[in-house]
Amino acid sequence: MLFIDGASLYSTARSLDIEIDFRKLLTEFRNRGRLLRANYYTTIFDGDDYSPVRPLVDWLSYNGFNVLHKPAREFTDREGRKRGRGNMNVEITVDMLKAASTVDHIVFFAGDADYRRLIEAVKAEGCRVTVVSSVKSQPQGVADELRREADVFIDLDELGDLIARPRGAGADRQGEYGRDDDD
Repeated sequence: MLFIDGASLYSTARSLDIEIDFRKLLTEFRNRGRLLRANYYTTIFDGDDYSPVRPLVDWLSYNGFNVLHKPAREFTDREGRKRGRGNMNVEITVDMLKAASTVDHIVFFAGDADYRRLIEAVKAEGCRVTVVSSVKSQPQGVADELRREADVFIDLDELGDLIARPRGAGADRQGEYGRDDDD
């Protein structure tokens, strides 16, 4: 089962200059074994007319991902700019703990040290945990204690050739935002 902290994956991939092709990501992990489900967690500004995350969330929902989202909390920073805050840590934790007794392997795309205890609890249920993030990103995308707690650590940079769009493919986004949803 895949658990993807969308904000963490986005910031790590951006730091590594990798544009994730979610179709390739899903195919790669389906090829590695029996994939029960791929959960993608994110926050969205519900009040906006346009959210840059919305097309991705819609595409993922129609193409094999179980998308879980909630509204981001809005605030104004010191410079008067509108900002958003929110995370899906509790939702990820609850869902992963529930899944730990029914699956044998969880692949977790995240890097926050706060998840160390979650990984420890999931392993205590007999489930193996692979963490995907990066030690090569700036700043480092994964906390050392999370990496040490995982059974396996995969650097996102090493997966790049398998799950990224070719460089310069930004002009042709077919498949990313639902224009080519033949899966």
